[in-house]
Formats: sequence, structure tokens, C-alpha cells
Amino acid sequence: MRRALTRSCAAAALLALSGGGLTADPSLTTYGTPGLVEMPSAEVLAPGELAFAASVFGPNDRYTGTFQFLPRVYGSFRYSIIEGFNGPVIGNRYDRSFDLHLQLIEENARMPALAFGLRDFLGTGIYSSEYLVATKHLGSRLKVTGGLGWGRLAGRGGFDNPLGVIDDRFETRPGRGDRGNTGGQVEARNWLRGDAAFFGGLAWQMGERTTLFAEYSSDIYDEEEAKTDMKVGSGLNLGIEHRFRNNLRLKGFVIGGEEIGAQLSYVLDPARRVVPGGAEGAPPALGARERLAAASWNDPAQGGGPAALEKVLAHRLAEEGLVLQGFSTSATAASIRIENRRWDVEAQAAGRAARVMAAVLPPRIEQFSVVFQQRGVPVSRVVSRRSDLEELADDYDGAWRTRARAGIEDAADQPRGDALPDAFPQFSYGLSPYLALSFFDPDSPVRADVGAQLSLAYQPSPGLTFAGRFRYPLAGNIDKADRPSDSVIARVRTDVLRYAQESDVEINNLTAEYLFRPGPDLFGRVTAGYLEDMYGGVSGELLWYPVASSLALGAELNYARQRDFDMRLGFQDYDVITGHASAYYDFGNGFLGQIDAGRYLAG
Repeated sequence: MRRALTRSCAAAALLALSGGGLTADPSLTTYGTPGLVEMPSAEVLAPGELAFAASVFGPNDRYTGTFQFLPRVYGSFRYSIIEGFNGPVIGNRYDRSFDLHLQLIEENARMPALAFGLRDFLGTGIYSSEYLVATKHLGSRLKVTGGLGWGRLAGRGGFDNPLGVIDDRFETRPGRGDRGNTGGQVEARNWLRGDAAFFGGLAWQMGERTTLFAEYSSDIYDEEEAKTDMKVGSGLNLGIEHRFRNNLRLKGFVIGGEEIGAQLSYVLDPARRVVPGGAEGAPPALGARERLAAASWNDPAQGGGPAALEKVLAHRLAEEGLVLQGFSTSATAASIRIENRRWDVEAQAAGRAARVMAAVLPPRIEQFSVVFQQRGVPVSRVVSRRSDLEELADDYDGAWRTRARAGIEDAADQPRGDALPDAFPQFSYGLSPYLALSFFDPDSPVRADVGAQLSLAYQPSPGLTFAGRFRYPLAGNIDKADRPSDSVIARVRTDVLRYAQESDVEINNLTAEYLFRPGPDLFGRVTAGYLEDMYGGVSGELLWYPVASSLALGAELNYARQRDFDMRLGFQDYDVITGHASAYYDFGNGFLGQIDAGRYLAG
């Protein structure tokens, strides 16, 4: 009890500094999934949301990440520590487990939400259970949940499996020792087998951001009571949760009337833009063409000309977070090559660039081409007409009509030798702290190093980049691991401990890289040097990716040689040729697929 309260103090102090705002997201259980205190509910998160939860009570620490990858389906990965579970010699149990939850029916005015779930279906089976659960809102403040559980969720008040009328095999559930599962196996043959039991509970929103929970748990914690000092006196669990304005939640709870615990959780949508569309500043006004003819940069009598026009254009684009790298005009058309350094939606960058052109260029220019570049390499081009921008500037449906009239093209034919004089060379640097993590060492589940990192990059011409990253570790314990490896195959990653132990000032990577466009819809890359912290060599890649295609195909070939453990300039004897063919597909709605086939570092 004292342990749980002590370890929650730091989290509570952090939360006290945050503000408040109510969300519709369900509360998370100690297992990091939507529910009450420990029992699951039939609720789901919003599509694409990520939830993180850390809970502490008795001998149990649970750390869970949950991802709502389909509108009605979420999956969870959990890392648990149970102190003393493995006895006095081995000590703590470090356990990884996975959950899957499918909402079968959405809640409506008459029907509750209904869901089926698998808990710890891919792991050692300590928490292995299945459940069928329903949840219904009764008014705006009260929520009722009831369910039927199997496996671990059938420990208290268990009765004969109702599925036994279908097949006698449902009446018996093999134990973990019977099936010899040490983790990493899907034990589908055990699902919905053995006794079943009921669970349920209530959630009552007592204030704008505070919720109370009471539940009847069917989990008796029999193994934890037998192997640790944990005590569970009854099936009644109680909890209270407060949500802060930034959506952090702090929950306190009591398990079985005996164990006091605390939980910190947070739900976020990674796709939600930091600056939502419409919240940014207004785009530049288009301006009247007749006035632009008399603008000083367009009027030779006032000292105007190509150089003055280019200077004004570059300045106006820079105000929009766009870097001008190339500019050319003809009788009625103009083309700019830009690098977008602000907008996470390219359509906004294209629209603002076109508006800047309309506000600066002479009235005779009717066609605008905006070429997007990466490190000086042309990627794609958006072509629009000035008269369309003027016509649709105040149109209610101007956004989609502008898109319908614009052309999106490949920019492989864009010349690269006429970049603006001050566009290259470019030099950038950064000095920052770094954090390196190592996970799942059986002796210490999380190890970390912190230190200082210097990053340098020099681009003498379009597509060519010399870059390096240098690190100096200041503190940490990755190098303190002393568990020897028994790997009998090529030790391509096994010696990570020796790299941490024998390195001081690290050349994390040091490369020369050239990006180019070998033809329409084709992108190429050649890289040479110290490619990463363990390997150096030469790498080449070719990608076919038409602008309007959902499919892309790539091929990569590498010669890699293992670096010395001190991460300086030397190499070891091990070398290998690797390569992969890859296919990428955009399924829409945020789903991307990738398939790779080839030869890896171990040969």
C-alpha cells in the first residue's frame, strides 16, 4: 500500500500543474483498456487514437499502450512487473502480453454496446481471459457495464460453461503448465473454455471532470496471493478518476478492499494537427492585377526588374514558411521551386505559394507552377491559373473547386542546374541532449543512456548532402548489463552491449548521400559512409512512385560491414551484401501497407 502511494506522488505532482477539459474518451482500466477499475467495458476509443496507462498496486506494475486501429477494433501491448512472483531465487516476473477487443454492436437509444475481447492472447498467459461485455448509458452521468468472462475472469463465482451444451471440450480449460507456453504463442484452442463467471459495475460522473467507479470483479488473484504478499479480500473494487484540461487522467482505486493503487493515463490522436486548419493566420490577399503593374519591383522606371521581383517573391514566401530555391518566367507563365518548412498539409503550402505569386507577379502572368522540393530535388508540381484563384477567392465551395481545376504532376523534368545563387550551399547544425533506450533485458526491463548530441549537415548543391551525428554519453546503465549472449548465428545485433561498454565519443553516423530523379516517376538514392552505429558501407535505392498512384515499388541494395565496438572509424571482419524488393500501397483512410522480401544482415 505504502509503495503504491509513494510511487504515485511524482505523477500527482506533475498532474497538479496541468489544466482541464472534458473529453468523450472512456476511462482506462489498470490493464490500459477502456473499462471501469479492472473490468473491461464494451466501449472503444475514437478511430486512430492512442492510449497510454501506467498503474501501480500491491506487487503489480502495469504499463500499457492501446491503439484503436479500426473504428470498432483496438489492440493493446502490455508490459507488467510482478514483484516476487518467480520466488526468492529468480524474483520478479517481467511479462509481456497482448489484447484484442472487437465491438460487435454500437450503443443506441435502445441497445447497449456489445463487445468481445481477448486479454493476454499472445503471451505467457498469466492474464489470459476472454469476455463478452455490454455497456449502456443511463442518462448523461451514469454508465452500467455487465459481462461474462472466461479464464482469469472466471475465478470468482464461476459456474459451468454455458457453451458446454455445444461441445464437451468447452467445459475444461487447460492450465498454463499443461500447454507449456512460455510466450509468443496464440493459444486459440483455449479460448472460451472452462468455467465462466459474471462481472460488472457502474461509472458515475459526479462532476465536470471527476468520475466514481464501483465494480464486482471476477478475478481472484489466486497466483499473486500464493506467490506474493498481495491480499484480495472481496470482489468489490472502488475508484475515483480526475481528468485535467490537457486530457491527462489520474485515478486512485482500491482492489478487493485491501490493495490501494494509483494510475496515470493519457489518450491522444496522433493525426490531430497541432494547428488545425483555419486556426492559422489568413493567407495573403490576391491583390488587383492593375495595381501590380505599377508596383516598384515590376516597374523598370522605379528600378524594378527580375532581381527585384525575385527578392520580393522570396521575402513574401519566407513569411509563409516557404523557402524559394528556384524561379523562372516566360511570357504568360511562372514557376517557383520551394521547400516547405511549415505546413504539414501540402495543399495549404501550394495554396499559399500560389497566392503569394498572385500578389507579386506582373499581371501578364496567368499560369502558376509550384514545384515542391526535398533537399533540392524536385518531387511534384501543382499547376493553377491566376484567373481561377481570383474567381474562387470568395466562393463558398472554393476549396474543392480550386482542387478540381488545379493540376498535380510529376516534376522529374524540372531542371536542377538553375537554382538561385543563394539557395545553395546550405549548412545546418544542432546541439541537443539525447536519450537511448534498451528494453526487455530480463535483469532490468528498461535501461537508458543520456548524453550530448551534435548534428551537422552540409548541402553544397541540390541533392547532395554530407551529414554526421556525434554523441557523448554522460550517464546511464545500458553498459551495466552483464547477461552473456548465447547466440550461435551471425552476431549482427547481439553485441549491442559491447558497443555501449567500449564507446566513449561516438560517431553515430557519418555519410555522403545523393538524391536524384533518374526518370519520370522514379526516385534514386546513393549513400556511403558510416550508415548507423553498428554498420558502415554503401547503400543504393530506386523507387517507382507515380504522383497519382496508390502503389509504389522499390528496390534496395547494400554492402554493409560491421563497425568496431568503439564506434570510431574502424571496422571488423564481418561483412555482408543485403538487399530487398519492396511494395507499398495506400489503402486510404490512413492505412498504408508494406511488404519486403530479400536478404538481411545475418545473410
